Amino acid sequence: MNLTEFFITPLSYEFMVRALITTVTAATVCAVLSCWLVLIGWSLMGDAVSHAVLPGVVLAYILGVPFAVGAIVFGFLAVALIGVVRDTSRVKEDAAIGIVFTTLFAFGLVLVSVTPSQTDLNHIVFGNLLGVSRADVIQIVVLAVVTLAALALKRRDFTLYAFDPTHAHAIGLNPRLLGTALLGLLALTSVVALQAVGVVLVVAMLIIPGATAYLLTDRFSRMLVIAPTVSVCCAVVGLYLSYHLDTASGAMVVVAQGVAFTVVYLFAPHHGVIGRRVAAARRRRARAAAVTRG
Repeated sequence: MNLTEFFITPLSYEFMVRALITTVTAATVCAVLSCWLVLIGWSLMGDAVSHAVLPGVVLAYILGVPFAVGAIVFGFLAVALIGVVRDTSRVKEDAAIGIVFTTLFAFGLVLVSVTPSQTDLNHIVFGNLLGVSRADVIQIVVLAVVTLAALALKRRDFTLYAFDPTHAHAIGLNPRLLGTALLGLLALTSVVALQAVGVVLVVAMLIIPGATAYLLTDRFSRMLVIAPTVSVCCAVVGLYLSYHLDTASGAMVVVAQGVAFTVVYLFAPHHGVIGRRVAAARRRRARAAAVTRG
């Protein structure tokens, strides 16, 4: 099989075209949001919200309303419950997050198991990238555009909030409102990503791209370019490999992202484990050469 057949043959199937649009869209919006999540230190919060939206999505299906509505409601409910447990007991925030998101996720699994449906709701949990319909694609694209537009419009405010909430408050911004807005966008993004990889693996798409970009640059503006670029490349590679190797598509996308992070973690020029040692060795050789010439 030559490269042309490798890339062109899968696109002769309509389900692969829909899957490609879905995974590229989800990879892009997740990667952009992940830059703020990594910078703020909300990786665990991203995990909590992405899992906590499951019962909201199932209830939205039962009531016949858009998945996004249920996801936003339960996303904010999870954050509120975490705050209540943290502020009214001796339990620390990390434990409160673990308690709330696992309980809500388990509740969602119970709803999935008892809800009769014409479609397999387990796809919400584990993803069904190759089974997305045209209606699903439209919903994913619309939610992604809304999320990206909001992030673009409030980019400066969100960035200032991530770096220095105190300064943001001093210049008249409302840090609590900005944090709430980011959590709402996180819930919307979870709906986009769960169509591709399922609730279980959403957190990977929300964290890995931003963490990868964070190791490659010290400038946030560059992170916003590097993260979606790496994420989209991994999404395409993972989808094609899943087709040719006959493996789970969503899982393969996340595996590709994990491999990319590993490579960057080891070989990034300034922050990679091996890259730092190579750079240090070069500096030592340069200093030794300078001393010898002197």
